[in-house]
Amino acid sequence: MLDLRWILANREEMEVCLKNRHHDFDLNILGSLDEERRKIIGRTEELKARRNEGSRRVGAAKKSGEDASALMEDIRRMGDEIKALDDELAKVEEELHGHLMTLPNRLSATTPVGNDENDNPVVRTRAPEALSQRGTPREFAFEPKPHWDLAEALGIMDFEKGVMLAQSRFTVLKGLGARLERALIAFMLDLHTQKHGYMEVEPPFMVRSAILEGTGQLPKFAEDLYKIENEDLWLIPTAEVPLTNLQRETILDESALPLYYTAYTPCFRREAGSAGRDVRGLMRQHQFDKVEMVKICTPETSYDELEKLTANAEEVLQLLELPYHVVNLCSGDIGFGSAKTYDLEVWLPSQKKYREISSCSNCEDFQARRMGLRYRPADGGKVRFAHTLNGSGVAVGRTLIAIMENYQREDGSIAIPKALVPYMGGLTEIRKS
Repeated sequence: MLDLRWILANREEMEVCLKNRHHDFDLNILGSLDEERRKIIGRTEELKARRNEGSRRVGAAKKSGEDASALMEDIRRMGDEIKALDDELAKVEEELHGHLMTLPNRLSATTPVGNDENDNPVVRTRAPEALSQRGTPREFAFEPKPHWDLAEALGIMDFEKGVMLAQSRFTVLKGLGARLERALIAFMLDLHTQKHGYMEVEPPFMVRSAILEGTGQLPKFAEDLYKIENEDLWLIPTAEVPLTNLQRETILDESALPLYYTAYTPCFRREAGSAGRDVRGLMRQHQFDKVEMVKICTPETSYDELEKLTANAEEVLQLLELPYHVVNLCSGDIGFGSAKTYDLEVWLPSQKKYREISSCSNCEDFQARRMGLRYRPADGGKVRFAHTLNGSGVAVGRTLIAIMENYQREDGSIAIPKALVPYMGGLTEIRKS
């Protein structure tokens, strides 16, 4: 959530931000509601001062034996009006808060202006045997197959059983498919905790509405979430939600920052806005595994921390020797709560394109304001809102896809990346049993 005072004081900048984000909102609404709120507060304070003076005069009248009934009636009427104004103020503030909750974050000066994913500039590319920045990172002497054909032929995934057990966009992993998924999770967690300094957390996989409001999923993205019937509980769409909220309504000492958290969780999303996209395979599932990274830090360090966070996610792909590039998301493609985002996109030979496997974002103080996450500066200055960052470290199912497609052989077998061999009990390949 943005600071109302900042919005009103920087209206032109905010209007440009909304235009670049393709977000339609009339800022006059905020100005009118704020003016109405100020008028109500001013009238209430005036009445309270008059009521206090009236109470003093009632006391004096009674002390001198005078009739104070008229004064007492005025005080009663003022009390009724104050109560009515308090109710009116609550309604105005609720409406104002509701509008603020739907406004996206302001953009970093280093976030490029653009319309959609086609306008995201490539920051860097790391591809074994790369032919060119936008070319095929790895050549095959045969036509590479898509992961769903590979997986079904090897008997490590069952898409029909996923539909039978649940519905479309659910999949059953079997045998070495399930083991490879588990190996990837353990590999990523070990890397982030043992080398990158994150604390591993196992959070609840269901959270309250207030928790989703804190990170910005509610109210805007309610249709993409799974709600538990008759309870104030939702299945988490990402571990970012519980991890970032671990310090909600807290005032931390600056000396405790930065905080690094990582977690493996299943994630649940309806993908309501992606009907018809990636209907085959694992690319866009309603339930998927992800290892998440979250950072809480000071405003002065948050952009350095974003670079480190992105590097942490990149190292997963580097150790797995997967070709990828990093793009800087433009204003028309960036997420609702982010000020700046780097996407890591891994190469998929069957599609002959790069596809997203991780998003690393700096939300600045946008989420912290929504959840009341603050810190006390070491110099004893005024308490400030912290900055929060999050990134996939990385999406496990999409990594599984990338390994299958990039490590496939002409005979349909799949080589295991060297970094995963210890996690696979020494197994170096997957063949049809």
